[in-house]
Amino acid sequence: MAEPADKPEGSLTESPDATEESPEEMEMNEIFQEKPASSHAIHPDGNERPPISHGVFGKIPKRYIVAFMAFLGFCNVYMLRVNLSVAIVAMVSNMSVEHEDGTVTYIQEFYWDSKLQGMVLGSFFYGYIVTQIPGGWLATKFGGKVLFGGGIAMTALLTLFTPLAIRGGAYTLMGVRIVEGLFEGVTYPSIHAIWKNWAPPLERSQLATAAFSGSYVGTFLCLPICGVLAEHVGWPSIFYVFGALGLVWFVGWWFIVTDSPATHSTISYQELEYIRQTIIVEGGVAKEGAIPWKKVLTSGPVWAILVAHFCENWGFYTMLTSLPLFLQQIFHYDLDEDGVLSAVPYLVMAVVVMGSGQLADFLRQRQLLSTTAVRKIFNCTAFVIQAIFMTAVAFTHDAVAAISCLTVAIGVGGLAWSGFSVNHLDIAPQYASLLMGVSNCIATIPGIVSPSVVGQLVQHKLATEWEMVFFIAAGVYLFGAIIYAVFASGELQPWAEGSVQYVLCSDEDYSEADKEGMIQDEEEEEDVRRETGDGKEDDKETSDSDFVNLENETDPEDMVEYGTAPKMTEEEANQSSEEEI
Repeated sequence: MAEPADKPEGSLTESPDATEESPEEMEMNEIFQEKPASSHAIHPDGNERPPISHGVFGKIPKRYIVAFMAFLGFCNVYMLRVNLSVAIVAMVSNMSVEHEDGTVTYIQEFYWDSKLQGMVLGSFFYGYIVTQIPGGWLATKFGGKVLFGGGIAMTALLTLFTPLAIRGGAYTLMGVRIVEGLFEGVTYPSIHAIWKNWAPPLERSQLATAAFSGSYVGTFLCLPICGVLAEHVGWPSIFYVFGALGLVWFVGWWFIVTDSPATHSTISYQELEYIRQTIIVEGGVAKEGAIPWKKVLTSGPVWAILVAHFCENWGFYTMLTSLPLFLQQIFHYDLDEDGVLSAVPYLVMAVVVMGSGQLADFLRQRQLLSTTAVRKIFNCTAFVIQAIFMTAVAFTHDAVAAISCLTVAIGVGGLAWSGFSVNHLDIAPQYASLLMGVSNCIATIPGIVSPSVVGQLVQHKLATEWEMVFFIAAGVYLFGAIIYAVFASGELQPWAEGSVQYVLCSDEDYSEADKEGMIQDEEEEEDVRRETGDGKEDDKETSDSDFVNLENETDPEDMVEYGTAPKMTEEEANQSSEEEI
C-alpha cells in the first residue's frame, strides 16, 4: 500500500495518491466541523486536546454529560409549558376574603369559562406547530446547540413577563403563549441534530430517551411545586420561579455542550475515537435541495412514526392540560393535593422512559431482537396498555382506582418513546432532525385540539362528560398501535442509503500523553477482565489507512463494546485502496 501523502491543514484525510480533498472528505469535514488532520492533536481553536483523565469526573464520558444537560433542558421545556395548567386553576377558582367585620366572601379573580380556558391552554401550540419543520431544517444546516438552548432561553424570558400579560387579559396571555410556542417549537427537532453526531448507533435509544425523560421529570416536579406556590405565595410566583430556572440552565448549556464531539475542548481521545469510529454517516450530509421529499412523504415507516407520535401526544396532552381540572371537578382535591396527584403519573413515565431506553439497546446489542422488532414491540405494547387503562378510568368513579389507572396509562407511555421517538435515527439518520420536526409538527395538533375538545365535552363538570374524554383517548391509542405494527421499520430506508464512512486514526495522530493514557486505560481494562474471568482480548490494531470508504458492507450492530469498531482485514483494506486509486 502506498504511503499517504502529506495532509494539508484543514483536510480530513487523504487517499494514497491524492493531494486535494475528495467529496467524501469534504462531507466529513462538514459533519464534524473541524480541521481533522490536526484535530487529533490540536483543537480547532489551536489548543491541544487533554490526555485521557483518570479522575472521577474525567472518566465520565462527555456524551453522558451532553445527555444530562439535554435532560435538564427538557425538564425546563415542560416546566415552562405546564406551569399554566396549574396556575389557571388558581386564577379562576373562588378565593375566600375575610373582611374587617369578620365576614368572609368568595371572589373569582378571572371569570374565564371552560371554553376560554381551553383556548388559553391550547394557544401555546399555535406557535409551537409553526416552527417544527423550520427548526428541523435549521438544525440540519447549523447544528442543534444554538436552537435547543436559545429556544428554551427565550421561552424562559417570556415566562417572566407572563403575569403582566395575564393582567392584560386572556387574549394578551394567548399572544405571549403563542410566541413562547414559536421558540419552544425548535427544541425537539434540534436535539436530534445533537444525537446525530454524539450518539453511537447502539446507544441511540438510551441517550435519546434519557434526554426525553427530562420532560416527564420536569412535569413531575412542576405540578406539585406550582400547587404549593399558588396556594401559599400566589400564582404569579409560578412564572417567576420557572422563568429564572430556565435562564440559569441556558448558561450551563452554552458553556458545556458542543454540536459535535470534534469541537468539544475537554473530550478524551478514547471517547472521541470511539464515537468517530462507530457513528455511521449514511448517505452523507443532507444538503439544500437534496431532500427526497416525495419518497419521504410516501414512505410507510415515516407515516408509522407520524401516526404513533400523534396518538401518543393525544393522550399525553389531554391529561397534561386537563388532569388538574379532572381531579378538582370530580374528586374535589385542593391545589396542594391536586398538584401532587397530577405529578405522580409523570414520575412513573420518566422512570419507564429511561428504563425502556436501556432495555431497548440491550436487546439490540445482544442481537436478541432486531431494531424493527424492538421498536414495534415497545411502541405497540405501550399503546395497547394505555388504551385498556384509559377505558378503565371511564368506568370507575373511585378516586384511588381512577388515579391508579391514570398513573399506569400515562406512565406506561414511556415504553413508546423507545419506539417512535428514536425511529427517525434508524430509518434516515442524516434527515433525523427534519423528520422529527415533521412528526412533532403533526403531533402538536393534539395540543391545539384536545384542550378545546375537553372544553366542549366538559361544560357541566360531570363524570359522564369526562368519560367521553377517556374513551376518545383509548380509541386513538388503539388506532396508533395498529398502524405502527403494520408499517414501522427500524432499517435504513432506500431513499436514505448511501456510502457508509468510518474515520480510522493511525498512531501518528495521537500525542505521547494520549498514548500513555490509552495504554494505561487498556491495562486497567485487562486487569478487570482477568478479575471477572473474561479472557477475551480485543484486537486494537488500526488500519494503515486514515480514511476508509465502505459501501454499506459493515453491520453497525458489530459495534457494541466500548472503544471498538468494525475492523478490516489486510486483504479488504488493500482492495479498498485499489478501488480508490
